[in-house]
Amino acid sequence: MKGILYARVSTRRMEQESSLDRQVEALTAWARRLGVEVVETITEQHSGFDLDRDGLYRLLDVIREKRVEAVLVQDDSRLGRGDAKLAIIHQLTRADCKIYSLQSGGELELEAGESTVLDIMARVEELQRRWMRQKISWGMRRAVREGYNPAKNLKNRGQGGRSRKDVPVEQIVALKEKKLTFEEVAATLQGFGYDVSRATVHRRYREWQEARASERKPGKEGYIST
Repeated sequence: MKGILYARVSTRRMEQESSLDRQVEALTAWARRLGVEVVETITEQHSGFDLDRDGLYRLLDVIREKRVEAVLVQDDSRLGRGDAKLAIIHQLTRADCKIYSLQSGGELELEAGESTVLDIMARVEELQRRWMRQKISWGMRRAVREGYNPAKNLKNRGQGGRSRKDVPVEQIVALKEKKLTFEEVAATLQGFGYDVSRATVHRRYREWQEARASERKPGKEGYIST
């Protein structure tokens, strides 16, 4: 099992630096007993109530990059304090990364109230994902019902997500002409394999409108510019 050692203290006083060293020493010995392959050791001196921490960002990056399965800490307060701690634990759980606490002697054990909050957060996220899938499905059905033909309008289907420059402006315009909202247009295109957001759809449609308005301005000789 691959793991990260994470140690934190709240201030930059000299005695706290020795506390960091003791945390790392204890966690290193514990990882050896657990048979954990330590891929990185992260230490930082920062308030646990703050989520804007370099060490925390590094922790999440390493988990994604190296597919780390566990984080070893002295106790749950090393990850964070208050709401920040719950938010971090939630992110680690989402990444399928286990948390081992030396204080607990194994996997982190939370208080009943904290477990309830994390369970609610997970349920809300799942409902949001289901709602988004339903919006995409609804947007696609509405577009087809209004006469939008994906087989005719969408090119190079089956190639997955598109980059920003590949956003199909002509399809955005076609869907807007079917009276779909920007959010519905984005959801519909996502369902057809385009990686676009509502903001991108709105921006590209506005750019198209501005380009059309510019084309209609009279030229120097009184003719329409082309």
